[in-house]
Amino acid sequence: MRYMALLVNLLLVTAAMTALWLWSLRTRNVSIVDVFWGLGFVLISWVTLFLSETVEARSWIMASAVTVWGLRLSTHLAVRTAGKPEDYRYAAMRERQGPQFARWSLVWIFGLQGALMWIVSLPVQWAVPSPAPLNWLDAVGVAVWSVGWICESLADWQLQRFKADPAQAGQVLDRGLWRYTRHPNYFGDFLVWWGLFLMGLAAGVAWWTVVSPLIMSVLLMKVSGVALLEKGLHERRPAYADYVRRTSAFFPWPPRRDRQKERLTYLD
Repeated sequence: MRYMALLVNLLLVTAAMTALWLWSLRTRNVSIVDVFWGLGFVLISWVTLFLSETVEARSWIMASAVTVWGLRLSTHLAVRTAGKPEDYRYAAMRERQGPQFARWSLVWIFGLQGALMWIVSLPVQWAVPSPAPLNWLDAVGVAVWSVGWICESLADWQLQRFKADPAQAGQVLDRGLWRYTRHPNYFGDFLVWWGLFLMGLAAGVAWWTVVSPLIMSVLLMKVSGVALLEKGLHERRPAYADYVRRTSAFFPWPPRRDRQKERLTYLD
């Protein structure tokens, strides 16, 4: 039954991504794929739960954790992008690809994100049907997930408030969680998926499902997260270079100036 769920989820994700692609052709806006990202994981989780022969406490915990994370993320992105033009990163891709963008986006935007969604969710798809009882590793996983979800949610809220203030136009947010890392929301996402993987380990998932949090970590730090977002920030916000100099890129750490003050205080 577990393999049946894997196949059904793959087919559903493929169908959903194809439908989204067709809608993007109509609206000339592929940003909808980002809004669906969280919802796709919710769909996978509950389909897996529905098809499971064995439903234990962990099954409900993992499906609920993915749902809380996915609904919040998709709602946040839907509100943020409502009524706005296509994300500038996708617009740049559209310009580079020219007339080939429609077919190219089916494979490299919608198809790729669908494949990543299915692969990243493997620990959830593998663990939800597991009959293994809860153990101490589940508690660790829930704790890591909780810290990640709170960090991601709080960071998005702080950034939303900052952007809503006209006085902050063109400035750089360096307060709250953003004081300790340039991407606290991505760091929170990182913890969410490592927490889910730990819950999967508690259920006895195959060791190779570690590919899930590893892929998410690489995406967040090196591909579609930190690297892609910061590519144009230096040009749009002159103060960003100083922010980069003193603030950790991903993992939270005291700002460089604070660390210098700590060393001077210690020497005094």
